[in-house]
Amino acid sequence: MCTIMQAQERIAFSVECSAFDDKPMNNGRPKAPMRPPVVYLDDCTLTFAVGHPDYELTIKDEDGETVYTTVVTSAETLITLPSSLTGSYVIELTMGNWKFVGWIEF
Repeated sequence: MCTIMQAQERIAFSVECSAFDDKPMNNGRPKAPMRPPVVYLDDCTLTFAVGHPDYELTIKDEDGETVYTTVVTSAETLITLPSSLTGSYVIELTMGNWKFVGWIEF
C-alpha cells in the first residue's frame, strides 16, 4: 500500500556513469557536471520536472530484484506506481550512459 510520511518528498539521487567523455565542447570549455533529476514522491505518484529528458525507470526491492520498470518520456510529468508497493526500494533512472540511483519508501 502506497503511503508516505510527507507529501511531495524530493528523492535524493546519486549519479553513476558507465562511459565518460572528457573531451571539451566545441568552444574548448569543459562540459558541465551532470545534475541529478528533480523528482518528487507523493503517495504512489512520481512527479518529474517539466522538460526532463526521457528516462528508463526501474524500481528494485532490497534484494535487487526488479519489481517495476517503464519508460518515462519527456512529455510525462506524472508516473503512478503500483499501489501494491510497500517497504523500501531502489529507484533508478537511466539516460544513455548515465544512471541516477535513489531510495524511496512506502
